Amino acid sequence: MPDAVETHAGASVSPLAGKPAPPAMLVDLTRLERDYFQRWPDVSDPSQRVSFGTSGHRGSPFFGAFTEAHILAITQAVCDYRIAHGTDGPLFMGKDTHALSAPAQRTALEVLAGNGVETIIQRNGGVTPTPVISRAILVYNRGRKQGFADGIVITPSHNPPEDGGFKYNPLNGGPADTDVTRWIEDRANALLQGGNAGVKRLEFKAALNASTTHKKDLVLPYVRDLGNVVDMDAIRAAGLTLGVDPLGGAALPYWEPINALYRLDIQVVNPRLDPAFSFMTVDHDGKIRMDCSSPYAMARLVQLKDKYHVAFANDPDSDRHGIVAPSSGLMNPNHYLAVAIRYVLAHRPAWPATAAVGKTVVSSGMIDRVVRKLGRRLSEVPVGFKWFAPGLFDGSCCFGGEESAGASFLRFDGSVWTTDKDGPIMDLLAAEIAARTGRDPGEHYRELTAEFGVPHYRRIDAPATPKQKAKLQRLSPDAVVESTLAGEPIKDRLTRAPGNNAPIGGLKVTTANGWFAARPSGTENVYKIYAESFQSEAHLNTILAEAEAIVNKAMTSEEAGS
Repeated sequence: MPDAVETHAGASVSPLAGKPAPPAMLVDLTRLERDYFQRWPDVSDPSQRVSFGTSGHRGSPFFGAFTEAHILAITQAVCDYRIAHGTDGPLFMGKDTHALSAPAQRTALEVLAGNGVETIIQRNGGVTPTPVISRAILVYNRGRKQGFADGIVITPSHNPPEDGGFKYNPLNGGPADTDVTRWIEDRANALLQGGNAGVKRLEFKAALNASTTHKKDLVLPYVRDLGNVVDMDAIRAAGLTLGVDPLGGAALPYWEPINALYRLDIQVVNPRLDPAFSFMTVDHDGKIRMDCSSPYAMARLVQLKDKYHVAFANDPDSDRHGIVAPSSGLMNPNHYLAVAIRYVLAHRPAWPATAAVGKTVVSSGMIDRVVRKLGRRLSEVPVGFKWFAPGLFDGSCCFGGEESAGASFLRFDGSVWTTDKDGPIMDLLAAEIAARTGRDPGEHYRELTAEFGVPHYRRIDAPATPKQKAKLQRLSPDAVVESTLAGEPIKDRLTRAPGNNAPIGGLKVTTANGWFAARPSGTENVYKIYAESFQSEAHLNTILAEAEAIVNKAMTSEEAGS
């Protein structure tokens, strides 16, 4: 098998990384919209069929993967799913600022109106972040016995400007579970196969003016409620000067109302909305990507770090966060999660003592150490925020966070806030931490490393054929015959997550001072190896080298035995 490639590492980083996007790189918006409306997907090509990953269906019209035909089919499938499962309340629909999100929302509205679905959208054609839709669903459903709401968000998250995306959030407000997305996916592909003959649709003007379409303000209800989840009074009292770069995303219209209502000093350093995202600095691989956890995409805000007590950013649908502290610059998402968890566990006295802290199997072991020290329960689940949704919903999980910079947590009173990732509350929590402690989150992380040691964390990609990826996904723990990893005895060989016993879709191996996890990519012929050492960079390198050998050997032995 060829050697692994380290992501974001020396040779793989584009010479344009961190620099302003050159004009030649910008997407042709006219061609993009034309292909969206005119191109018909080849349903015999798996890459052009509807496929829900961990964050909905995504793709580009340029490759036949995100077209009007897809949105017609997916939205009709959602309508059919609602009927089949007795969902008859309103549907909240949001969109982000990607070029394809507005036309895709128009398409979806035509189908929703054609099916008589009561649909709530932001008035004046406005954008709506993912967490705002999640919260709206939960608030509407609170105390109801019937007529429950659900939601759709048109977004490809932080993906490049030429991409589009579609997410469905069911009654609990969080990302749809696999059984739901598989139902919708299968139905949508069947509709595509039949030329979308089963799609019910109105013309856009008729859909927009239909009695079932409701144009409301979703901004102020969310903004007014923020004081029930973040200590806005403490932020104001501390007189902090804060900076935010919305990265041209759906959170932009929210910051001035937040300033006005809570009398804060949050300066929007980049107020531009541009569907080509021409203001972005280029990401590590030479693409425009609105990834608020990437030092390359965040280069402009990082340069301003000494101007603010804390600065932050979000991706286009505002479900991810990026925290810039004067002491550290852009924080690694794992580092900020550990700081945030330690802080909220000490500053939310009404939270149930039995509520767990949720992390994924590929998040830093620093979180384990923080939670253990505080005597709280850790719930380690597979990758995907959907695994946190049930616990956040019923309060049995007080905080859920992913290493990819997505998290949410409970209200002060221990009740649910959102069951999807909420970037703005993680931004504002960083400000609360600075306000109430007098130290920025980067300084807090230094305290953690002084107590628990410095973790060395990395992810690499290793080549794998589709057959090998399938083997990895269903490995047995017994396939790992080694007794040591990087000189330490192996403690656990996991193919199911300890927190909920759900399959992790790969393998995790742990020792006292390190671990690795391997998962197949859903879109590329590679598998991802995540690894961490609490000893040294050299120890991490040994873990990674041995991890690849262990995984390749395990896949080979499983293949031979099958």
